[in-house]
Amino acid sequence: MADKPKIHRNVYLTGLTSFFTDVSSEAIYPLIQAFVSSLLRNQVAWIGPALGIIEGLAESTASILKLFSGYISDKLGKRKSLTIIGYGFSALAKLLFFIPYWVSVFFARILDRVGKGIRTAPRDALVAQSVDPSLKGKAFGIQRSMDFAGAFMGTLLSFLLVSFVFKDVDRYAEPSKFYPIFIIALIPAFIGVIFLFFTKEPNEGKKPAQPPQLGLKHYTPALKVFFLAQFFFTLGNSSNQFLLLRSQDLGTSLAMATLMYLVFNLSATLLLPPLSSLSDTVGRKKLLLTGYALYGIVYILFGLVPQGSSWALWILWILYGAYYALTEGVEKAFISDLAPKDSTATAIGFYNMVVGLTLLPASLIAGFLYSLYQPLPFWFGGAMALINCLLIGFGVKTTTKES
Repeated sequence: MADKPKIHRNVYLTGLTSFFTDVSSEAIYPLIQAFVSSLLRNQVAWIGPALGIIEGLAESTASILKLFSGYISDKLGKRKSLTIIGYGFSALAKLLFFIPYWVSVFFARILDRVGKGIRTAPRDALVAQSVDPSLKGKAFGIQRSMDFAGAFMGTLLSFLLVSFVFKDVDRYAEPSKFYPIFIIALIPAFIGVIFLFFTKEPNEGKKPAQPPQLGLKHYTPALKVFFLAQFFFTLGNSSNQFLLLRSQDLGTSLAMATLMYLVFNLSATLLLPPLSSLSDTVGRKKLLLTGYALYGIVYILFGLVPQGSSWALWILWILYGAYYALTEGVEKAFISDLAPKDSTATAIGFYNMVVGLTLLPASLIAGFLYSLYQPLPFWFGGAMALINCLLIGFGVKTTTKES
């Protein structure tokens, strides 16, 4: 009788790296819109556009690396070294937050995303190839849930520091008031990199049977349509900074908005493992369509929430976490199902590049629409989610396992 397949240690080690990295990143992330507001407190009209430029260009500038990092990883058959380099780069980038100019925030975010661009595809291929195919959804669910658990702890740390230790940190405080929090956030970033040195290459000593395929023409029609659908979806999927900004503009304090973001991360953390595992049995496509539809509803409602309705914001942040739980791990598993065997990291890199490059116009559009009328970017996001669902629902033909 064959042994029952188990989750490989690589899944837990990469999960621990994601956990500590996100403790660091999310201790800072909820404060970015407030920190930029502090830096531009005498130029309030530029806050929305500046956030759009920072978040959009930060993601898009590094996106090309997500494709080529995946391609190089497939070509060399190496996952571990590129993953270490990427996480190390992101840890060092956080030092730029200590230069008190909004342009420094911009470069800190860009260099952090460069690190993400280098590490993402090799790390996801490391996870996908370390487990039996029957456990792929579960493996990505565990890895991503540890990521969100780190985000939860980081946001909790940020909330506690802002609420009880550094109470004078707010949207228009002096920039230097934020620095003690940034210093604390640096520590887990460097701890996270250590765990990667204990991972094991899943294809140690093996060269790919065929060279990885960089061109789209080598991918299945289903994968091509999925990439197209993600382009439209991401066009309306602007930075979470706009959700935080919207929450504050509806009358929520910075501390309470941070707590809402904390609940969002907790929701995703708790729901990710069971929902990603469910995709191994009921099919990935069904869960993805459910998640994208939920996203559209949540975004439309974010635009409709009236001033002072904090109870509604709490519910929407929880549902937003459920959307992530339905899609985060499942997307990676779905792509690895559809990708050519020797091009797993390249296909994941291509997906990340499509998403990353589209985030530039997405955030610029959101920044422009927000300056015109605050609900507009959220209604636009809901419309793009509908287009995404239609394309995947009717255009992505899958086997029974993937449907």
